[in-house]
Amino acid sequence: MAVQEARGGADAAAHGGAHAGGCTCGDCPHGAREGHRRAVAEFLLMRDGFAAGQGLPAAVAHSAQASRQWVSEELTQSAELVAERGRAEGEAWLARLWRRTAIAVWALVVLLLLVQSLTAIGAGWTSARTAGLLAALLVAGALTTASWFHRARGGALAPLIGEDNRLSTSRAVAAAWVLFVAYAVLVLVGRLAAASGHAERDTLLSGLELARGAGMVTVLAVVCGIAVLVRRVIGLRVLGQRLQKVRADRPRASDLLTDDAGRGTFADIQYVVISAVAVLFAAVRLARRPDQLPDLPWGLAVVVLISAATYLAGKYAEGGRPVILSVVRAREAGDLDAPIRTGDDIEIRGAGFVPPGAQGADRLSRMVVRIGAVNVHVPLVPVAGGFSNPTDAVLTVPVPADVEPGRVDVQVVTAAGVETNRYAIDVTD
Repeated sequence: MAVQEARGGADAAAHGGAHAGGCTCGDCPHGAREGHRRAVAEFLLMRDGFAAGQGLPAAVAHSAQASRQWVSEELTQSAELVAERGRAEGEAWLARLWRRTAIAVWALVVLLLLVQSLTAIGAGWTSARTAGLLAALLVAGALTTASWFHRARGGALAPLIGEDNRLSTSRAVAAAWVLFVAYAVLVLVGRLAAASGHAERDTLLSGLELARGAGMVTVLAVVCGIAVLVRRVIGLRVLGQRLQKVRADRPRASDLLTDDAGRGTFADIQYVVISAVAVLFAAVRLARRPDQLPDLPWGLAVVVLISAATYLAGKYAEGGRPVILSVVRAREAGDLDAPIRTGDDIEIRGAGFVPPGAQGADRLSRMVVRIGAVNVHVPLVPVAGGFSNPTDAVLTVPVPADVEPGRVDVQVVTAAGVETNRYAIDVTD
């Protein structure tokens, strides 16, 4: 498939196809998307070709280390192009996302109107239905306006995107509760404005008392506090090098349920699911009793609080600093046992060398090993479908001739900029 993508891209460029990688058609997103797709296809074709031993120049084919270094440099340059095109595609995707969010918001308003119209058959149209529809129009208008002012950053989703360019689970849950509470209050405001009798107005005002919505107010306070606290916790852990974070090309909906590597996480999933169920329950209560704040039962409120505490504990527990456990001389089949000398390959064994979300070649190529005072870039060793070096637990690098014989320290610097512990080795003449 990679060969077909690369050849197809070359044919389109040769015939001057529309929306090529360098398209400058104003806000047209096809140029960025097409350019990224072709760059990825060319990189995969190059990587798999090198993995099969193809494409090596005769000048470096005689030396294993020279050919490995040459292949790594070629893959690094191609990976940097892929990363550049990926960032361009991400920016174009964000620029057109605000329209999608606005369409989704107004689609929900239309859905609410349809539901109200269907349920009004037989029961008749009431002032509560009018207040609910007007509140939805106000909320949708506010979100659309916010989307316009933040159209370059994802529209209405801009406040939900974290510093790592991923959707934040804690912010999304807090935003859902804030929007629902704002909608519920606007419904009561609309009914209060339309009320004509003192008794009806007193009933609506009593519906705003804390005793009526204590459970929902407590949940709102906790989820908003969790959103602020999680941001602070992650920031401190990153600065303290106890958590590795790499920036994503663009936010995705799956970020709400997964970690930075795209794997589903229990803490995030249960927090989103339980919160969604609680918001749905509160919405049904508001539809049944539009004269007061939804009285979220304390049993359900406690379930949401336990879910929030589990999510926060998961944020405290995730991550960790990379560590070197041992460094040995890399030995190929047939080699004699010997001490580490300059020019030899060393195998660094440990954990956490590849941060979550840094499995791409452009991230892997940024890994550095300090051997004494010399910085050695970790070479990329391609295999079919990926790379055998570097990996999360093992790195293989050569000991350069600039390293002075004697006892030197070895330290790994990951793609996230986090440094491991120092491990001392002896280098002989």
